Amino acid sequence: MSHKALTTCLWFEDQAEAAAEHYTSIFKNSHISKKTYYLEAGRDIHGRQPGSVMTVSFDINGQQFVGLNGGPHFKHSPAVSFQIDCADQAEVDYYWEKLSEGGDEAARVCGWTADKFGVSWQVVPTALKEMLDSEDKEAAGRVTSAMMAMKKLDISGLKKAFEGN
Repeated sequence: MSHKALTTCLWFEDQAEAAAEHYTSIFKNSHISKKTYYLEAGRDIHGRQPGSVMTVSFDINGQQFVGLNGGPHFKHSPAVSFQIDCADQAEVDYYWEKLSEGGDEAARVCGWTADKFGVSWQVVPTALKEMLDSEDKEAAGRVTSAMMAMKKLDISGLKKAFEGN
């Protein structure tokens, strides 16, 4: 396997370029690296016009992605999501706001959200992971219950639950 072990491919009906632009505008250290275009053969395979964008390669914090305009055959599902580890509430708020904008309101539970392209994200404070990892299982259970009642995760509310307040 090469040094670039894995690249995540995201299938879009026809929004790969818009999605890549959206994600690279949100995440620091991100960029679009390459676009490929359908040729005449794309008309036969996916019904695409020659010259239309087929793939967009982009990078988010060193993780490589390819967005593919493959048509309406497959949809995104919460069964696959991207987890964002956030250092503090300001990061949670920033990513939650940016990724939730225009997304599915019903998909917003326990720190999960779906963006306007249907891609699922988990916006998770590192403090939550630490609390859930605690040897104090009663405190971890209270945090789990508090988390399950939240849409966007609130670190102060999680800490209060952990402390039994």
